Amino acid sequence: MNSDDEGEYRIARFRERLARDDVAELGVRAEMRGAAVVLTGTLPTVGRRDEVLRIADAELSGLAVRADLLVACADPPDRPEELR
Repeated sequence: MNSDDEGEYRIARFRERLARDDVAELGVRAEMRGAAVVLTGTLPTVGRRDEVLRIADAELSGLAVRADLLVACADPPDRPEELR
């Protein structure tokens, strides 16, 4: 197995782990871009983002990982919107 195949295999395992059990996070994309694995997507909480990064660290160790993960803010506004 060459290094590209191994990287793709490990990415597939990472995706499977995100999709199962207590994580069930399907909004994260992981793909090889050059020599790095790039993680993209929007997560509901900082805690969920941290969990995804912890799983990435475990499943993708030894690979360069770049995370572009956003946290959606669901907090209500702190003041009324002014319409003009």
